[in-house]
Amino acid sequence: MSNSNPFNQSQDSPAQGRRRAPTITIDTSAVRSPSILQDIAMDTLSDNSFAVQGNDQPSTGLHPYQTSPTELRPSNSFDNENSRPTSPHNVSSPTFNSPQNFLSVPPARSRAGSFDTLGAESSSTGTYVNSSPEHVMPKAFGPQDSHGGPEVLSDSEALHPDPGTEDEFKRENNPFAFTPGQMGKMFNPKSLGAFHALGGISGIEKGLRSDRKSGLSLEEQHLDGQVSFEEATDHENPNAEYVTNGGNSTASSGPFSDRVRIFGDNRLPEKKAKPLWRLAWEAYKDKILLLLTGAAVISLALGLYQTFGTPAKPGEPHVEWVEGVAIVVAIVIVVGVGALNDWQKERQFVKLNKKKDNREVKVVRSGKTQEISVHDVLAGDVLLLEPGDMVPVDGVLIEGHGIKCDESSATGESDIIKKTASEEVWRAMEANEPLKKMDPFILSGAKVTEGVGKFLVVATGVNSSYGKTMMSLREDSEVTPLQSKLNTLAEYIAKLGGAAALLLFVVLFIKFCAKLPGDHRSPSEKAQNFLNILIVAVTIVVVAVPEGLPLAVTLALAFATKRMTKDNNLVRVLRSCETMGNATTVCSDKTGTLTQNVMTVVAGTFGTTSRFSSKASKDQDAQGVNVDSVDTNELIGTLGDSVKTLMKDSIALNSTAFEGEENGKTTFIGSKTETALLAFARDFLGMDAISTERSNAELVQFMPFDSGRKCMGVVQKIGNKYRLYVKGASEIMLRHATMIIRDPSKGIDGVSISNDNVTTLNKLIETYASNSLRTIGFLYRDFEQWPPKNARRSEDDKTQAIFEDVLKDMTFLGVIGIQDPLRDGVTDAVMDCLTAGVFPRMVTGDNIMTAKAIASECGIFTPGGVALEGPVFRKMSKQEQLAVIPKLQVLARSSPDD
Repeated sequence: MSNSNPFNQSQDSPAQGRRRAPTITIDTSAVRSPSILQDIAMDTLSDNSFAVQGNDQPSTGLHPYQTSPTELRPSNSFDNENSRPTSPHNVSSPTFNSPQNFLSVPPARSRAGSFDTLGAESSSTGTYVNSSPEHVMPKAFGPQDSHGGPEVLSDSEALHPDPGTEDEFKRENNPFAFTPGQMGKMFNPKSLGAFHALGGISGIEKGLRSDRKSGLSLEEQHLDGQVSFEEATDHENPNAEYVTNGGNSTASSGPFSDRVRIFGDNRLPEKKAKPLWRLAWEAYKDKILLLLTGAAVISLALGLYQTFGTPAKPGEPHVEWVEGVAIVVAIVIVVGVGALNDWQKERQFVKLNKKKDNREVKVVRSGKTQEISVHDVLAGDVLLLEPGDMVPVDGVLIEGHGIKCDESSATGESDIIKKTASEEVWRAMEANEPLKKMDPFILSGAKVTEGVGKFLVVATGVNSSYGKTMMSLREDSEVTPLQSKLNTLAEYIAKLGGAAALLLFVVLFIKFCAKLPGDHRSPSEKAQNFLNILIVAVTIVVVAVPEGLPLAVTLALAFATKRMTKDNNLVRVLRSCETMGNATTVCSDKTGTLTQNVMTVVAGTFGTTSRFSSKASKDQDAQGVNVDSVDTNELIGTLGDSVKTLMKDSIALNSTAFEGEENGKTTFIGSKTETALLAFARDFLGMDAISTERSNAELVQFMPFDSGRKCMGVVQKIGNKYRLYVKGASEIMLRHATMIIRDPSKGIDGVSISNDNVTTLNKLIETYASNSLRTIGFLYRDFEQWPPKNARRSEDDKTQAIFEDVLKDMTFLGVIGIQDPLRDGVTDAVMDCLTAGVFPRMVTGDNIMTAKAIASECGIFTPGGVALEGPVFRKMSKQEQLAVIPKLQVLARSSPDD
């Protein structure tokens, strides 16, 4: 049966064979008239290259009009030839009439396919294709369509190197059809023209020698042969097998060795550490130290003159040079301590940088989903996307359900961008349909805000847009706020001290000049008197400079960072010390920060009366609700088979977690809440392997989790009917229910939910929450058709219903309580914050009762404190928010906007 869920792939299915295109093809899709057709000898096409054609040489390989559809469509023109729109429908500047415009592509047979060319020059390092426009037919088709389709398809320079990037388009012995430079042309800026020139998702898949369903093969090492550009971009025979040209790739060892050699892995090169002398020089360039140096030189020079150039007074030692030497020693200590501190810090960060960006991402390899380090992601990998993911690489979307990305960190645009599957974009391009809202590009550095899906990786590491940005931002460390203030102080000291010294010098010099007419001393005595005046003026500058201040600051910061290192706090930027020193509030999440994020189902209720607990008890909660619970196994044994099946499907199908291996053991990987529910379904509800459960179900729509509505859903086709499963925040789920299961021990028949039922369930949820349990509610509803008649359809896919239109009149199945214990030391850390004058607050998306219980347990929520829900806080006026913030300790059901 068909399965539209992107994660419903068999975990055990073998890697599927790659589709192959014929070695030799003739593109006739651009032929508009029988007179254009030419008989081409097969021996002419079988050669791996054509001779270079000069502008004055006749073509001997192909008829000048036997070109691809890309070449036949009208070329674009702009008033400003350098304009480059930032939308994904970007088209390049018009083709220049210079014969020096070349595009380097992998060595291959030339086919009238994707470039404006009559000939090509082949070499062992690549093929240069002349991109001169003499043979483009700008009027082959009618006027340009306002939708922009022809502009995209006729972008003759879509894969042309930008100035300075030519090396990215050349790779020695390339076994792939494309180079990193060609892949990058899709992203900077987004270009559907480049996407089309590369053959769409099918061409990229073949060119990267990958498989969009099974991903890369775990057995891949050295790749034999070579895929030509023409074979990869051929859409005349999409289902035919392609063969690789032999002999051009060099033998290499190790997993994915050729792939890493051509496209690289997802690591940025380490920044070269600065040598000690460079750090010392940078520390010495401080303005106060430079001012001190000037004062030291003058003081030492005058001191030496006074010591050795003037006669000593009886009974007084000649130590005038000591002050200058002391200043020099202070400068040496400041520079030495600062340089050694920075050198030690850089050595520590060399180790830290290797781990700071390392995290696990989900990929499909050999048909199985697994987690690997983000540094090991390669071009050709298939990555899975979920809400909240930070995209580590560039790629094109294979398939997805409601994928939306925040690309503000990558593009500066604050709008959330909806993504469209690559195949859908390709079909629209070929049908000349509007492309305005279509964007199949997944940008590195973007954040997934909604939806789930998977995409094909095309650029990693320094070749990705994020990697290029990070490489361009590698600069020296910034001046910290304290250093900035010290520099300002040094300027004031230099100005005020200099002004005072100059004023005193002028006054004393005038007095000196006024006494000269009656002064009968010898010239040497008069010169000595003038020199004494100069010494007094310079002394003011020397005394004004606080030579102990930079030393004290440097030693204080060095001591502070050393002490923080012992507490496992490694200071990367000194300004962070000052920033944290001024912090008055710490906002902390609950799950995984205050708690261990090790979740287990410990309690639950089906309907209103069938309750279980891992520790069977009979409690009386504070609000008078009698919570009679039995052991989990005992209760599950009393449930009807249809109820157990319904609950099992609601957990297994409505989930993005999957089975994998950690430390050699099979476990569930994904959201900790979902893994806890899956473990419960496996242990008590008879759930088989997730891959088996999902492959046996026919899913027609998947509604990803959204932090705004706090729930997620999935639609399963069962016979001639459709069943919608929804799970989410229990109190929110209860608002959407109009029915409830009558008797879980007999079946799933429902009755109208009464006010008493709602009151009982709300109090039950509060009871669970007050015991620090996270509560998850489950709903379901059956439909005769999908989408339902009265539901609005998605603009992008008319077979998909708008979630909000079907999330009503649901049947309440039950509520599950999940325990997540506090981390060790959290209570002590909260008390330390309060002692230091820092006010800790909890900001969480969980139930307010659960949040208050956890906050009270760790000491955040105290008597007199305020706990609010995000929607209530957002509806307050600015004045009301400012009034409540000083006492606000817990913010539950919050969203990123809070």
